[in-house]
Amino acid sequence: MNVETKVSPSNLLAKDPDWWRGAVIYQIYPRSFQDSNGDGIGDLAGITQRLPYIADLGVDAIWISPFFTSPMKDFGYDVSNYCDVDPMFGNLADFDAMLSKAHDLGLKVMIDLVLSHTSDQHPWFTQSRADRTNDKADWYVWADPQPDGTPPNNWLSIFGGSAWQWDARRLQYYLHNFLTSQPDLNFHTPAVQDALLDVARFWLDRGVDGFRLDTINFYVHDARLRNNPPLAEADRNSTIAPAVNPYNHQDHHFDKNQPENLDFLRRLRGVMNPYNAAAVGEVGDAQRGLEILGEYTAGDDLMHMCYAFEFLANARPDGAEIQGVMDRLHKVAPDGWPCWAFSNHDVQRHASRWDLDTAGLRAMVTLMMCLRGSACIYQGEELGLGEADVAYEDLQDPYGLEFWPEFKGRDGCRTPMVWESQGENAGFGAGKPWLPVGASHTALAADTQSKDPTSLHAHYRAAIGLRRGSDVLQKGDQSPIQLSGSVLTFTRSLGQRTLWCAFNLGAETAPLPAPPDGAWADLAAPGASAAAHTLDAWAFCIMENRDG
Repeated sequence: MNVETKVSPSNLLAKDPDWWRGAVIYQIYPRSFQDSNGDGIGDLAGITQRLPYIADLGVDAIWISPFFTSPMKDFGYDVSNYCDVDPMFGNLADFDAMLSKAHDLGLKVMIDLVLSHTSDQHPWFTQSRADRTNDKADWYVWADPQPDGTPPNNWLSIFGGSAWQWDARRLQYYLHNFLTSQPDLNFHTPAVQDALLDVARFWLDRGVDGFRLDTINFYVHDARLRNNPPLAEADRNSTIAPAVNPYNHQDHHFDKNQPENLDFLRRLRGVMNPYNAAAVGEVGDAQRGLEILGEYTAGDDLMHMCYAFEFLANARPDGAEIQGVMDRLHKVAPDGWPCWAFSNHDVQRHASRWDLDTAGLRAMVTLMMCLRGSACIYQGEELGLGEADVAYEDLQDPYGLEFWPEFKGRDGCRTPMVWESQGENAGFGAGKPWLPVGASHTALAADTQSKDPTSLHAHYRAAIGLRRGSDVLQKGDQSPIQLSGSVLTFTRSLGQRTLWCAFNLGAETAPLPAPPDGAWADLAAPGASAAAHTLDAWAFCIMENRDG
């Protein structure tokens, strides 16, 4: 990419209430990022150690997956204390040190709040399940069995089977959209909402800059507990549950996506506003993801941004698919703000999922940086890490253990970060890692790529730098995508300035369409031949109109 990368701290954004708009967010899965004490598990001190590497990439913020006190049945997404650090990750002092170092480097810090459910070891649930009359009796979703003793309705768990678990203490069922050890909180109880808002205040007071909100559309359930209708087989396209999971057989109309959720999100936004904090919500819905994104980010009193699962799907999106997603987004969420992601801790890494070589990875990340919206990149994708092959005896993920071998779970995208091509455990730490280092990953280690100006890592820095250096790419409008064969084109505009972007997402050289009338100058055009008016396979061309 022939553009000078300008990486500087984000302190100029500190007073900008829209710092999140167009931001690039780097996701850290703490168990697998850096182990500082040799116990085989990454920790907060390890994150602090590696923050300069992240800052050097040029991103605006980090998102840290859960590090709260937890029995770790779902590796931190089952919280037993929202306001403390699990000892395996360190303590609050370690968090404060990490936060201070990040801010010194100009990085915003977003933490992963899991508000839809807790661990069954949370004191709230311990009290709630004790009897039907205590102060927290209605803090979770309890229901009587049907006359024949079966669950209250047909709702299913993402991890397989019924979403209801019988409890012998209360002689009732409780709702769990995920593991049986993850009971769902009852958002119809005002005190529950108040307690969760206090959790947000705790971390905001500590200095965090925002939140990633896990399963944001799962907070509120249908108070009448109506059955979900069946989903036609042709529509079973879920990316949050494998095809072998019967969860895909339902239209999840009543167990999530309830209109009352908007009231809570407005309350949460009200708590965040005085802190100039931002939130990105995870929308887990295969059929209505973009519509919900639009609902949850409309106006200035709901969430700042959300990401749906359109680009986390198994099939690589071609130009027509990307055009369709953007057209639908414009139709159902014209005022919404998306946050795009190709990989995260829950899906197979996109280098493998989409079978992309280095040229393809370069084109796709540059496209992400040019699309309207913010962007999340997942640790290691800047190195081109593919999905690791984890043997059955090494599996840790309950999802994979439940559905193996048809679905191997999420461990393959959670293996340790590779820092050194020659170091012990690839530089992750001295002890045996909780998951094995990917056998093919060490050749792609950060210490090697960060010194190579032709590496994928260098390209990520340049692509992020391109966005960081352009308020048009950060906050500008986007025209509808035009498609000519395998080449998609669109413009980004802000005020009098316009950029024209062209991407060849095919494996063959393709004609380069002519940009709109104007005096255009290349910002980045690797693989583009102006004389021949062509784009090589996976090449792109980004031009700026100098008429303005």
